[in-house]
Amino acid sequence: MRRQTHADGGSDGGNVDSIDRRTVLATGGTVIAGGMLAGCLGGDGGNGNGNDSGNGNGNGNGGGGADEMAIISSPAGFDDNAFNDNALDGLEQAADEFDFAVNTIEETEEAQYESVQADAADQGYDLIVCVSDNHTDALTTNAEDYPDQNWMLINNVVDTGNVSGWIEMNNEMSFLAGVVAGVMTGEEFETDAAATDPESATVGFVGGEENDLIQAFEQSYVEGAEWVNEDVEVLTGYGGSFNDPSGVEDVASSQIDDGADIVWHAASAAGAGAFSAAQNNGRFGIGVDVDQSVTEEQYADIIIGSAVKALDEATYQVAQSVVEGTFDEMVGEQNLSLENEGIDFVIGQEFEDELPDRVQEEIDNAKQGFADGEIELSCGPTSC
Repeated sequence: MRRQTHADGGSDGGNVDSIDRRTVLATGGTVIAGGMLAGCLGGDGGNGNGNDSGNGNGNGNGGGGADEMAIISSPAGFDDNAFNDNALDGLEQAADEFDFAVNTIEETEEAQYESVQADAADQGYDLIVCVSDNHTDALTTNAEDYPDQNWMLINNVVDTGNVSGWIEMNNEMSFLAGVVAGVMTGEEFETDAAATDPESATVGFVGGEENDLIQAFEQSYVEGAEWVNEDVEVLTGYGGSFNDPSGVEDVASSQIDDGADIVWHAASAAGAGAFSAAQNNGRFGIGVDVDQSVTEEQYADIIIGSAVKALDEATYQVAQSVVEGTFDEMVGEQNLSLENEGIDFVIGQEFEDELPDRVQEEIDNAKQGFADGEIELSCGPTSC
């Protein structure tokens, strides 16, 4: 299914005006403003093709601003209150500041990505953002076929001179979610909406579609829970979709029936099913990608926190580089990680100062463990 929405850069884009302090905190704690992010988030910004800033088709590489950029969704589509919307938020924030238009192209069928990307490239956008690793195979072809087009790929890298490839350290993010789940299932904690059962020490994980990326989420979550609680049992399963909550809700409900008192999802828009299951059964959930106690506010009473990544900062930064004619500095592999504060865990808005002190203590211990090289994960950020 394909959907296109065209909005000029001066509009609110549906999400731009909603960016507040909690939204900024949910994306790694760095304020998006002007050029202060340049050089803060990226990996080897200079590992591109070495060409001067005059390279390209006139779509921003010459430093003359930008007219229009496009973003193509992952299979989950937009309005997922997670991954896709997070990427779109940063692009719309840049559009608002630098006065260019954004065209959102929703395509939920991976088989269509090669033609959709090519169609977009034929339009001559200053930048095309491809959300998720699902675009990689298609972009491997199109980046070669359209060498003067500026591309951004999220969750993978294509080794050409015109793609800014962003690898989020999803394994680190998932580990933090596991740490929080592992702590909370061992604590006696109760609210009006939900409670833990410290006698069971059982937590759940529900993925959307079962693929290499989400399996890396799963395994890293398991390792985080076990790192902090050697007695924990982690129940895992898949709902079969990134946009249909029903399957995720069924799996999460089954895990809760089997004793899970905390459930984390990696299912994008379908993840609302995990929150619904938790809310209906008096248990707790953990969000992903953004502070979902904000974006899924109807479930805020059971979302104790969210494992987040600053994807909006990444799309903002790449868009800014196109406007300023420095896109070549963004070509190649870039990263969002704990080290550059592109990955974090934020406490849910109704649970600030309410969770046991040990939750934040163990989050901090995990971050220090990564910094000291003491934590080694079985999986990388995109696969095991």
